[in-house]
Amino acid sequence: AEKFDEAAEQFKIIRTALESDALLRERIRRVNDLDEVVTRIRTNDAPFAETIARDMYQTFLKAEGAKHPRTAWTQAFMGVALETQGKTAEARKAFEVAIPVLVDQARNDSENQTISLKAQKRFNIVIESYIDALFAEARENPAAAQASIAQAFQLADMARGSAVQRALTQSTARSNIKDKRLETLARKEQDLQRRINSLNELLVALSAAPPERQLPAVQTKMRADIESLKAERESVKKEIERRFPEYFDLVEPKPITVARTAKILKPDEVLITWYFGERKSYVWAIHAAGLHSYAALSLTKADVARDVERLRKALDPGVATVDEVPPFDVALANRFYNQLIKPVEASLAGKKLLISIPHASLGQLPISTFVTEPSRQPGAGAGAFGDYRSVQWLARKIAIAQLPSVNALAALRADQQRRLSGPPTFIAFADPYFSLEQQKKAAAAPPAATPAPALVAANTQLATRGRPLYLRSAPKTSKVSSAELALLPGLPDTSLEVKEIGQALGAKPEDIHLHEKASVRQVMQTDFSNKSVVMFATHGLVPGELDGLTQPALALSSPEVTGEKDSDGLLTMDKILELKLNADWVVLSACNTASSDGNAEALSGLGRAFFYAGARALLVSNWPVDTVASRQLMTDLFKRQTSSSGISKSEALRQAMVELIDRGEYRELGTSDSNYSYAHPLFWAPFVLVGD
Repeated sequence: AEKFDEAAEQFKIIRTALESDALLRERIRRVNDLDEVVTRIRTNDAPFAETIARDMYQTFLKAEGAKHPRTAWTQAFMGVALETQGKTAEARKAFEVAIPVLVDQARNDSENQTISLKAQKRFNIVIESYIDALFAEARENPAAAQASIAQAFQLADMARGSAVQRALTQSTARSNIKDKRLETLARKEQDLQRRINSLNELLVALSAAPPERQLPAVQTKMRADIESLKAERESVKKEIERRFPEYFDLVEPKPITVARTAKILKPDEVLITWYFGERKSYVWAIHAAGLHSYAALSLTKADVARDVERLRKALDPGVATVDEVPPFDVALANRFYNQLIKPVEASLAGKKLLISIPHASLGQLPISTFVTEPSRQPGAGAGAFGDYRSVQWLARKIAIAQLPSVNALAALRADQQRRLSGPPTFIAFADPYFSLEQQKKAAAAPPAATPAPALVAANTQLATRGRPLYLRSAPKTSKVSSAELALLPGLPDTSLEVKEIGQALGAKPEDIHLHEKASVRQVMQTDFSNKSVVMFATHGLVPGELDGLTQPALALSSPEVTGEKDSDGLLTMDKILELKLNADWVVLSACNTASSDGNAEALSGLGRAFFYAGARALLVSNWPVDTVASRQLMTDLFKRQTSSSGISKSEALRQAMVELIDRGEYRELGTSDSNYSYAHPLFWAPFVLVGD
């Protein structure tokens, strides 16, 4: 739980007890543990941490040898203790020997994500300390600075490596296999890995249960199944390695270098990547010509999390009326820009695209909302929204794309040949019926009397005093005792949204799946191989949001509406993983589809699943979207992509955002009078492009 002061007291109690009890001391011999090493470092007792780690290192070196992971872990933490004391040269020697062993272990032993969480935290502590040592060496030895900073860059991308990256590289690797037999084997190897992970998670859960609920026979059978699956996976891997060794370079990429990063960048691009640590933070800016600039930053991971939370309060405010929307703190957004981008600002000169590789909480805030120059703070209330038009947003300066890691960009750039040729082809699933009641209510309303989307949204707020905020209805299941699909609010405005986008892209009527046709069966039976834009305009759900929901999902039409006897109406993560996409875009026009899932990533499990299935870019939202502004932005974006030859996804999104800032406004139904501007970032900034 990282309560280090309390942990330190417990370790002291243990050691005191041993010192006063010779028999206990003889039985236990050594109580050294890496958790105590971490605790001592975090409670400013690095010398004693070094003593413990050194003793553990000598023990394992003698018993297991220099290349054993246990030896490497203790040597690495000895390096952390040394670096904390300012013994940089000694620390680096320890890191240089230990880190390759730990990296190899991480690459080849990722079978159980649950168990590896602690190892991942430890790994990040080691990496951060090594980065600190390299930056210190760069300051002390300017002649070697470029090499040290380049090595630190590699380490940072390794530490950021995530499930999103693995999903992306796996999908790309499959698509690059030309041999059909090998493609099947590759998919089989990855699916076996997922089955092993699932069984391991269940096994851990059973082991943690009370004794009377542990089911020993079931656990024994699960262990046997896991070993059998592992053996089968190893056999498949060996065959793939023999026939297609390049596959492993994609699925298990080596840490990417500055030089390789530069080679995959275009002349008009700049890649900016951050690493936020417990004590210090760092930023790098890379051009096609190589490392352009870098800097150590004064703020910490906790500082970034605090400020992101403050800025998001105006973006995801949880209010009912537009006048209750808090002012967006433009001074804080400007300070964020000054802290995070200003040190490498010169790298933006002459560039059209900023490829952002965020870290930790920064992934929860679109950097398009950064403010590049001091700007006057607009007042409170909807009447002041128009004042945000004069704010110097980063979105005005440069197009932005986001990726979970630098290696993810390398994987996508290696996949350029798989793109579909010709104009974009569109398919959408929208406005599902979550209950028979919703279906009956929609059928009872004659088409001519169907209200406009804005009025539909307003009707959900009739009891509210003031002008309603037309946020797309979000699931509210946290305070109910039983949450089922029928509890979800309908999304009637999404029908118009996908029709308008479909019209802009020349979609056929049969490619727009609405109401009862927006079903799990329809999705699973669809051939997506020639669809370059795939859109799901529905609710994104997280585990626990509905009864029995244990994985991220998209809510589709209820089985009582569709007649699907074998369905629960949920397109879950495991079903998405079975899809075979060939999509330039997957648009998740739902609430909070990009919210954090506890891994400090910019994508939820849904995003990971779509990357795995074959998407090259996702358009996802960071907070519940305004339904009318979202429709305007989406339609404008795809019109620009269709009408402007050669325009990139990121530039089309940027232009659509700026258009909404400058000219977007809400008008009351049936009038030409402007009610309020969409220049507040709540309206124009929720969507972020993740991918290439």
